[in-house]
Amino acid sequence: MAPWQGQLTRIDDYHWEIPQSYKQGMRVPGLIYASEEILNSIKAEQTPEQVANVAFLPGIIKFSMAMPDIHWGYGFPIGGVAAMDIKEGVISPGGVGYDINCGVRLLRTNLTEAEVRPKINELINELFRNIPSGLGSQGKIRASHKEMRELMVEGAKWAVGRGFGSTDDLEATEEGGCLEGANPDKISDKALKRGMPQAGTLGSGNHFLEVQVVKEIFEPETAKAMGIDETGQILVLIHTGSRGFGHQVCTDHLRVMEEAVSRYGINLPDRQLACAPIESPEGKDYFAAMACAANYAWNNRQCIAHWTRESFSTVFGKSAEELGMRQIYDVAHNIAKIEEHMVDDKKIKVCVHRKGATRAFPAGHKDIPERYKEIGQPVLIPGDMGRCSFVAVGTQKAMEESFGSTCHGAGRMLSRGAARRSLRGKDVARDLAERGILVKAGDIPSLAEEASQAYKDVTEVIEAVHQAGISRKVVMAVPLGVIKG
Repeated sequence: MAPWQGQLTRIDDYHWEIPQSYKQGMRVPGLIYASEEILNSIKAEQTPEQVANVAFLPGIIKFSMAMPDIHWGYGFPIGGVAAMDIKEGVISPGGVGYDINCGVRLLRTNLTEAEVRPKINELINELFRNIPSGLGSQGKIRASHKEMRELMVEGAKWAVGRGFGSTDDLEATEEGGCLEGANPDKISDKALKRGMPQAGTLGSGNHFLEVQVVKEIFEPETAKAMGIDETGQILVLIHTGSRGFGHQVCTDHLRVMEEAVSRYGINLPDRQLACAPIESPEGKDYFAAMACAANYAWNNRQCIAHWTRESFSTVFGKSAEELGMRQIYDVAHNIAKIEEHMVDDKKIKVCVHRKGATRAFPAGHKDIPERYKEIGQPVLIPGDMGRCSFVAVGTQKAMEESFGSTCHGAGRMLSRGAARRSLRGKDVARDLAERGILVKAGDIPSLAEEASQAYKDVTEVIEAVHQAGISRKVVMAVPLGVIKG
């Protein structure tokens, strides 16, 4: 495939603009955050065209934005951000994605690498036994129809109310682990049937649980406020979402949106951008269903965090409290949120679509936990299982420029199919083992899809958003052991 040949204007080393004049029908320019090197890989996949296409959506404000981890997605690019005016704008399932509220949760511990490495095999096996994972996996929670409806409304609070974790976890979760506006009446029977057996499961694909060791601390005081005190400290990163439930919710409402496009006279360059006005019946129904799936995902991560603590307690013979297993934060990176932002010196309500992008609110913001008011919201940016991950914080510049958003991970460079064609899962596992990284997976061949070669280097991605000023890197951690579905 030839590189994308569209118009692109360099603003500075990390900001690139697609002018509104590039395609007739664009309502705003496109804005891509990337270094020149990353930009070349983005252009190779034609993804800037999707950035330009999103700019056609009614009610879009300022820019159609893309983070440096951007890659080709359904309608919106993965790594895309778009804010819509509540009154004039639309909501698009393609701007959230199929895995609604795919996100990450980070736990800190008092343990050190010296204590964990001798027991890593035992620990990874215990985690793999204790946490249901894999495609179509069934959870340990047997939620009835009535309980499932409660779970959809309550989110992580549902799990905490049943002894899976504490209110301290909720305080360190975006939205307190519960997005308001969820309405189970907007969920199809098919979605319900897919979701009931999968509550509390890790899933497959790029979902994982990773035992990590802190390798570098860039801002010691900021890190200390999060409970990260020194290099060699053990962290646990959990990455999963709403599983088949969220996928079905997206599928159901895309069908409705495809019909709504013509009904509301919306002209789109790509039918995958199907949408409806935010305040229309279709728009409200999708938001209510999306909130159900977001809450289901927060409940998932809450349960998995609880079983993670149990697994550590079993292996190390101490309680989770004695091990210092406190939650640092939990963030969504596939979601649409109603938020207040300053636009042209006026505070207005907007619907921010973040698809493969992380909220990055600054110090002092009313929507972040009291414990982080002085440093800003923690931002969790996982890399691939062979390199490293980062903890960052949100900034005021992100609020002014990107609707409080930053990148969400490394971003794919190879499709899953291409990775499987060029790599073998058992070779990936062996290479990782030789580097001291233990991987346990239900399906070894699928590891090829998640090899380092399939992803951008997250170090370059985080450097781009750090230099652009929309988040600041605080900590870098590397994997010690990983479980995958």
